[in-house]
Amino acid sequence: MLTTRSGDDLRARPMSVYAAQFENAIYFLTDASSHKDDEIARWPNVCLALADTKGQKYVSVSGTDEVQNDREKISELWATPAKAWWDNPDDPSIRILKMTPFSAEYWDSLGTIISYIKMAAAAVSNSKPDMGDSAEVTL
Repeated sequence: MLTTRSGDDLRARPMSVYAAQFENAIYFLTDASSHKDDEIARWPNVCLALADTKGQKYVSVSGTDEVQNDREKISELWATPAKAWWDNPDDPSIRILKMTPFSAEYWDSLGTIISYIKMAAAAVSNSKPDMGDSAEVTL
């Protein structure tokens, strides 16, 4: 889920993620007519939240986003998820959101059943449960 600011409100929406580790960038394809492009132009700080709920793993990435019209990069990023929104990478309404991350936080839990057992044990013993690993990373 990509979260942007809209005035005083925050808005989150699902987006297909294209990570480019060696570029220190995360890319998304978007439509030029979308509201998020206007929001990012005004307030470029965004948050990307990723979840593997079955594996109980979560990541939150904070960064700045910018809207680009790089036709070569659009063709490079073109993949099956984009075909749900556009006919081909030459569609003139396609834009790129380029996120430059500056921090990330992850949570790696022990799994749903073990987590519930630990929470129940903590409630009975009046202690805090050990829910797995978590760390914050500055990028």
